[in-house]
Order: sequence, then structure tokens, then C-alpha cells
Amino acid sequence: MTNAIAVSGEAAEVALGEAQAVLAMVQDDERRGRLAELLELGLQTGRIRAQYGPGGEQAALRLFRKLPRGQELSESAREVSGALASLVGKPLTGARIEATGPGTFLVSLSTDGIELSARLDRNGVRLTSVGL
Repeated sequence: MTNAIAVSGEAAEVALGEAQAVLAMVQDDERRGRLAELLELGLQTGRIRAQYGPGGEQAALRLFRKLPRGQELSESAREVSGALASLVGKPLTGARIEATGPGTFLVSLSTDGIELSARLDRNGVRLTSVGL
């Protein structure tokens, strides 16, 4: 079952422009239909903002968030935010960020009795450990 979404206005212009740009460079048929990948790449590299300005970037972000990939990233962020809420009002006893690889980071926060670690990378943010 496919989930069709309506794309119009500035979002349609940005999506079409990015698809045409990638199609001009990529011959792999599998990648041609992947709008989320096109938008993600264009947003990460700043190409969409450079080509279409801040309005185009915002339109592309709104469209990306409607696609399954964007929804997955938003959901993972909500889950980690929920876990971080358990730290609210508690004195912070430790905080660190580790670069664990290119574009990958581990953020650890601790309070008296709770330690949370979350991994941040291009696949989103995920809770990696909870210590009580």
C-alpha cells in the first residue's frame, strides 16, 4: 500500500528541481524514485537553501516531514525527548559528548540515580542506554 501525499507550490518546485539535479548525475534506477533521499541530501548539504532560498528550504523540510523517513526521524526524536524528560528538575551531575565516528555522536547525561545516553547520526537520535 502506498501513501500518496499531495505536493504543490514551492515544495513541488524544490522536489522537482532536486530530482532533476540528481537524475542528471545518477544512473541507478533504484535511486530515481526516492524523494526522501533527494530531499535529505539537499537539506543536509545546504544545496536546497542555496538554490531555492530559506522559503524553499522550509518547503522542503515540511515535505520531508510528511514522508516516512521524516516521520521516523521525528518519532525517534520524540522518544528520546520523553526519556530526557525524566531528568527535568534533577541536578545534573555529568554531561559529555563523544564523537564515535564521522557524523556520529554519543551524548550522555547523568543525575543522582539516572544516566541516559543517546546516539545522534544521520539515522536520527536513539536512546542507547538508561542506567538507574
